[in-house]
Formats: sequence, structure tokens, C-alpha cells
Amino acid sequence: MTMRTPLKNVRRLGSAKEGANHFWQQRVTAVANIVLGLFLVWLIANMAGQEYETAKSWLANPLVAIALLLLVASGAFHMRLGMQVIIEDYISSESSKIVLLMLNTFFAIAVGLASVFAIFKINFGA
Repeated sequence: MTMRTPLKNVRRLGSAKEGANHFWQQRVTAVANIVLGLFLVWLIANMAGQEYETAKSWLANPLVAIALLLLVASGAFHMRLGMQVIIEDYISSESSKIVLLMLNTFFAIAVGLASVFAIFKINFGA
């Protein structure tokens, strides 16, 4: 006995087998964002009141730069995943959904690249 409706059989609308993967990606990036966000709070607290050159030298440290790059990558990916869920759940028009999903991806890439550029610029002393 099958639980599929005749319409579902015709359209072949079954499980995409990607729901669990998306769920776990969101959870892993959320945990990474918590850890790296706490590092960022610690970094800002330690740099508060410092002179510009001192703060710049902290940010030029390779370990700090790597942690910030990881935060940017994890944050941008998490942002993209979260907005994707919102768009897929609340936008009913298929054409609007496709356009918004594309714009969501482009925006996440643009934010990530701008942040990486800023970190590299500080780290390599431009």
C-alpha cells in the first residue's frame, strides 16, 4: 500500500534528500559562528582604547586574520542558508523565488569577498 496520491506519482515529487544536509549545515555554521563570534568579542574588548597602529598590528597577526577569515566564511554561508529557507518558505511565485535565490547567493558572495578583501588589505599592509 502506498501513501502517494495519483498527482504526486505523475509529478514525481518525492523527497529531494537534501533536507537533513541543509539542517546540519545550518547547525554547524551556527556553532562555528558562536565560537568565532566570541573570539571577535574578545578581540574587540582587548583592542578597545588602543591606538590605530596597535589595533592594526593585532589585525595583521596571521592567526587573528585566519580566525576572522573563518568567521567571514562561516557567517556568509550561514546567512545565505538562512535567507534561502525564508525565501523558499514565504515566496510563492516560482519566478520571484528563483530571482531572489540568485540575488541571495550573489549578496552573500559580495559580502564575503568585501570582508576578505578588507582583512587581506589590513594583513598585508596596504
